[in-house]
Amino acid sequence: MINRMVLNETSYFGYHAREVLPEEIRKRGLNKALLVTDKTLMSCGVTKMVLDILDHDGILYSVFDNVKPNPTIANVLEGLEVCKKVGADYLIAVGGGSVIDTAKAISIIMNNPERVDIVSLEGVSDTKNKGMPLIVLPTTSGTAAEVTINYVITDEERKVKMVCVDPNDIPTLSIVDAELMLGMPKSVAAATGLDALTHAIEGYITKSAWEMTDMFHLEAIKLIYHNLEKAVKEKDKEAVFNMALAQYIAGMGFSNVGLGIVHSMAHQLGAVYDTPHGVANALLLPYIMEFNGVECPERMRKIGEVFGLDLSNMTDVEVVEKVSNEVRNLAIKLDIPQHISEIGGKKEDIRMLAEKALVDPCTGGNPRYVDADILEDLFTKAF
Repeated sequence: MINRMVLNETSYFGYHAREVLPEEIRKRGLNKALLVTDKTLMSCGVTKMVLDILDHDGILYSVFDNVKPNPTIANVLEGLEVCKKVGADYLIAVGGGSVIDTAKAISIIMNNPERVDIVSLEGVSDTKNKGMPLIVLPTTSGTAAEVTINYVITDEERKVKMVCVDPNDIPTLSIVDAELMLGMPKSVAAATGLDALTHAIEGYITKSAWEMTDMFHLEAIKLIYHNLEKAVKEKDKEAVFNMALAQYIAGMGFSNVGLGIVHSMAHQLGAVYDTPHGVANALLLPYIMEFNGVECPERMRKIGEVFGLDLSNMTDVEVVEKVSNEVRNLAIKLDIPQHISEIGGKKEDIRMLAEKALVDPCTGGNPRYVDADILEDLFTKAF
């Protein structure tokens, strides 16, 4: 069996790591940036922490700050036009997954203009050219978009979240500065942290998992489980840094082996109800762990051991139940909704959600067979 690993070129980690930005820009011979962010990050001063570095060193840039949660095709096209208009030759993304995904799409289309329809980028893409140089500074500890070959754009017309998989979109430079994450509202820190846990757990049990990705995923699971609550509730600086590191480590793994039906199902909740991705994942994860645990009980046992649970003398069925409930209890402690009905879901939509989830690119990586009927049952159980 041949296993492929694709990782970004250079990454920096640590408080104040953003200070390396001017030097890295200059040594790459880059001239003018389009800085992609959102209005919330602009208004609360997080983006300013990066802009101050650029201004101090005379780095030329323009700002596109109109990225929406769950970014759409129209959102990407708007940013694309701004990029062309200002004459940028590289991109800087300052934000969470929505911002970084938007910047990735702009990057790809700038150097592959024949894909401007965006719809053709869905799934495993075959773009010819590497995207425009992209520098990423994540402000949440969840998506790991700064190290993955994936991005997600919503097609509003079809009400579908398009998962785009393309090695040409991977950032040139990632700067994981935990100081940019300290100001996250507790609800965002909780949802994005549980998103990272979902990445690590799904990546660990996916069909394509192997020794190297197992190493990444187990370390990420350990760091998240032991740091997330403290990072959310206490804003403990060490815990916040450990979460920043953990989500990146998880990204190194799942980006190369794929995910499963937690993501397939969560994408539909985001597309239809505009549910934040981390919330959708966190809500669904325990239900799907219970379902998938039948197929991979030994891996569920290992997850429990990493949590530090006493699983001695337990059957496989008992282990799966205990580990799944541990994840559920963590989500409850962090005030994550536990049922789809709590986020505006409608029972009459369940069959439609199941059919869309079945054809989602993440479904193929699930360790246990599913069809539309099974997915409908799972949605109903979580309702």
